[in-house]
Amino acid sequence: MIPPLTYLAKWSLIASLVAALAGTASAFFLFALDGATAWRISHPWIVWLLPLAGFAVGWIYLRFGRAVEAGNNLLIDEIHDPRQVVPLRLAPLVLGGTLVSHLFGASVGREGTAVQMGGALADQLTHVFRLRHEDRRILLMAGISAGFASVFGTPLAGAIFGLEVLAIGRLRYDAIFPCMLAAIVADQVGLAWGVRHAHYAIAAIPPVTAWTLAAVLAAGVAFGLAGMLFAKATHAAGAFMKRRVAYAPLRPLLGGALVAAAVWLLGDRYIGLGLPVIAEAFHAPLAPWDWLGKFAFTVVSLGSGFKGGEVTPLFYIGATLGNALAPLLQLPFPLLAGLGFVAVFAGAANTPLASTVMALELFGPAIGPYAALACVAAYLFSGHTGIYHAQRREHRKTGA
Repeated sequence: MIPPLTYLAKWSLIASLVAALAGTASAFFLFALDGATAWRISHPWIVWLLPLAGFAVGWIYLRFGRAVEAGNNLLIDEIHDPRQVVPLRLAPLVLGGTLVSHLFGASVGREGTAVQMGGALADQLTHVFRLRHEDRRILLMAGISAGFASVFGTPLAGAIFGLEVLAIGRLRYDAIFPCMLAAIVADQVGLAWGVRHAHYAIAAIPPVTAWTLAAVLAAGVAFGLAGMLFAKATHAAGAFMKRRVAYAPLRPLLGGALVAAAVWLLGDRYIGLGLPVIAEAFHAPLAPWDWLGKFAFTVVSLGSGFKGGEVTPLFYIGATLGNALAPLLQLPFPLLAGLGFVAVFAGAANTPLASTVMALELFGPAIGPYAALACVAAYLFSGHTGIYHAQRREHRKTGA
């Protein structure tokens, strides 16, 4: 058994190095992402090149990235069954692939990129410190936490995400200190580089009553079903493309053509991160089908092989779905948008604790009781299949 002081000193050093690497990588990524998004908005014609961009990224991954194509699932698999150090090329490949996706107009997120960069960079320290398998597991978890925390500006949620995402029904408390320290320091590193995160204001939280609790639970069920449907649809789209299109670069080419045609018909409301629409959901009624539009664009983009992440699109889907449910449940738009923002993610990723803490960090402590109920209800109703197929099931959600 390692003495507590030795353990603290060891992991303080390692977690701080992980945080410096992940926080710096996330800061560079976020600045580049802002530039790519701004360029696309000012040059809307570029979406017509999305099929060619998808083909190029698909060819690069086929040529150089077969070993790392699994992305987040590769990291989770390595934590469960350590085999070999994650190749460093995962970081530049996913960074470049995600920037191309956003520059040309795919509907993808950003958390996958930050998490994969954090995990890949952290794992290179395995050689430096000659870490054993058990320590390497903790190292990778710290990298995941640091990447998540630094890309969203939610250090506590990032720390818990790294502990919670591996398995349904189980937390790895042996990694709690490295994950906490790595997430907190990585967030501070990003802020030191000048990163600024979007935080959404909810002016007034209604008092807890029997009706508000019942309405929030009902909304949580809807959010969980939406998260489950998103995970199943994304996996099904990916499997369909692999069955029907043997040559991998052709998949994003076809998906990109479909997205570009949809943008021509419907406009660009459902591509990219969609942060302006998320902000709108907290202030005014939106079209009740906005969540479905983002859902479809993201499933096609991710299912055909574009790189990025699922979480920010899930925030969009949840916020706009909550906005649509607010009049039906007689609750304020900002409250339901905020609850949907975190609860659809909780259901799709099977991470109710991290999602609840994220609500506290983004919206303030007053939303805590409602966020906890919505996230847990979403988790219970989202089934046992989430967006990360490498996630294991340690316990059933509702007991035996």
